[in-house]
Amino acid sequence: MPPLITRDEALALGEIEDHGQIEALVRRAWEARVERFADSTDMCSLVNAKSGGCAEDCGFCAQSRFAEAETPMHAMMEPEQVLEHARAAEAAGAHRFCMVTQGQGLAKRDFDKYLQGVRLVARHTHLKRCASVGHLSAARAAALREAGIQRVHHNVETASSYYDEVTTTVRYEGRLRTIAAVREAGLETCVGGILNLGETRQQRVEMAFELAAIDPTSVPINMLNPRPGTKFGDREFMDPWEAVKWIAIFRLILPDALFRLCGGRVENLGELQQLAVEAGINGVMMGNFLTTLGNDPEQDREMFEGLGLSVARQPDNASNPRPDNRSGWLSGETPEVLDEHLRDGDACESVDLKVRLWDPSTQLRYRAKRNAPPRPDGAPNRVPVR
Repeated sequence: MPPLITRDEALALGEIEDHGQIEALVRRAWEARVERFADSTDMCSLVNAKSGGCAEDCGFCAQSRFAEAETPMHAMMEPEQVLEHARAAEAAGAHRFCMVTQGQGLAKRDFDKYLQGVRLVARHTHLKRCASVGHLSAARAAALREAGIQRVHHNVETASSYYDEVTTTVRYEGRLRTIAAVREAGLETCVGGILNLGETRQQRVEMAFELAAIDPTSVPINMLNPRPGTKFGDREFMDPWEAVKWIAIFRLILPDALFRLCGGRVENLGELQQLAVEAGINGVMMGNFLTTLGNDPEQDREMFEGLGLSVARQPDNASNPRPDNRSGWLSGETPEVLDEHLRDGDACESVDLKVRLWDPSTQLRYRAKRNAPPRPDGAPNRVPVR
């Protein structure tokens, strides 16, 4: 589907600041969203399966070795731990589950462990499976598909003309090669970026049309949550009305993509989160993010239901959980999740099932950095938050 607005129209819409005009734009984007997706939603949850010690210089990330910030650390999760978090995500109402690791690739040992976790999630839950593991070769993308991954996340982060301000160690062309390898393996693509990295309004339009050319299945919308000690640590939060406006503009440029509100939505949007959903959002990253806290899943469900949207499983998210009938499960058959509690229906009322979603406040440890190396782009490593 081509964009519903031209580049010039997008640039003009990017200049509006009157709240009434932004609300009119939101209504237009809402109509485009409902026309294509009706009342269905696409709710995702994640686990930070490996964190810290990243060798890249992305200016927004505290995990970078160039950031003078405490580094959130933990080693590659065991496969059973990944399954535990997936079951919690499913119990919280997620349709899909993304297993995320830091850096631009995994060592063979960690990648093999990652694949084992994917197989467990495919076998023992009804969740759609997403991967975010940095750069991928065609062979590794095929291995992910064989293990049960259906969609791969790999952001471009920003417009190509602004990209070198964000990172110099991860090439933009390398990101496009990974996206091509994902497609070659027959997997869906999840490609988005981060707003408020210092890009101009023109560059936001540029990024949106570059994403339209990539034509991803899913587009995660992130807004910078400035982390002390990073290159962009001095930036203010985005004005919530400005954020809502750009979500609506992106929806009109990418009318057929699944849009998801992700990192920074709580801090940047505040009370306008529901209006942002009306600007064309299909779902959110439920619960917490990689290293920061998010909404309670119940809040997210109520927000979508308040707009007349269904948070139940739909044909375009998880009603057909294993279309390839992997591991012997027939399409639609329910695996024995928590089977020891469910065999006796009368016993269910007395069982205390604790949902343990990924929680960076309790499950990450932090290591202080000493003498972080200078950034390759010459920018200061640590910028105090004003």
